[in-house]
Amino acid sequence: MLDAAVKVFSRRGFHAASMDEIAEDAGISKPMVYAYLGTKEELFVACLHREGTRMMQAIAGAAAPDLPADERLWRGLRAFFGFVGAHRDGWAVLYRQARGEQPFAGELATMRTRLVEVVAGMLDHALRAEGREIAPTDLEVVAYALVGATESLADWLADHPEADPEKTATRMMNVAWLGAAQLLHGVTWCPPAD
Repeated sequence: MLDAAVKVFSRRGFHAASMDEIAEDAGISKPMVYAYLGTKEELFVACLHREGTRMMQAIAGAAAPDLPADERLWRGLRAFFGFVGAHRDGWAVLYRQARGEQPFAGELATMRTRLVEVVAGMLDHALRAEGREIAPTDLEVVAYALVGATESLADWLADHPEADPEKTATRMMNVAWLGAAQLLHGVTWCPPAD
C-alpha cells in the first residue's frame, strides 16, 4: 500500500492524489486503505516517515564512524544518491511534495534538521581528528550548505533517469571534499579589506 501511495503522491502531488487511485494501484479496496493507514494525511505522513527512514538508514549504514573522514563522506554521499536513484518517487514525495504543504513541511524540516546534525557531527569528528575546532555556528552553517547542495543535486538526479547515482556522488564529493579538505587544514577565504 505504501509503495502504491508513494507512486501516486509522487506523480500527482498530495492534493490531486486520490485514495481511489492509491487503492487501485495497490490492488485493494479503498476501505482497506483507510482501515490500515487512516486518512489521506496520515497515509502521506506514513510515506514520509518510511522514505525518510529508508534514506537515513542507507546513509548511516554506509558511513561507519571508524572510517577516515573522506571515505565516510564518500560512502554517505554514495548511499544518499544511490537511494535517490533507486527511489525517485520516494525522493519526490520527501523533497518536492512535502516541502510546501503543512503539516508535512514540519515533518520534512525535522528530518532535514536530523540530517544536518549528522553531517555537522561528521565534520566535527573529522576536524577534531586533525586537531582543529571551529565555532559551532560555523560548523552548522557548513553542514547546512553541504546538505542544501546535496539536496539540489539530488533533485537534478531525480529529473535525469539516465544519470548515474555514483557519478553524481563523485561530482558532489569533489565539490564538498575539496572545500572541506581546505577547512580541515585551516585554510579559509576572507573578503578583501574595503
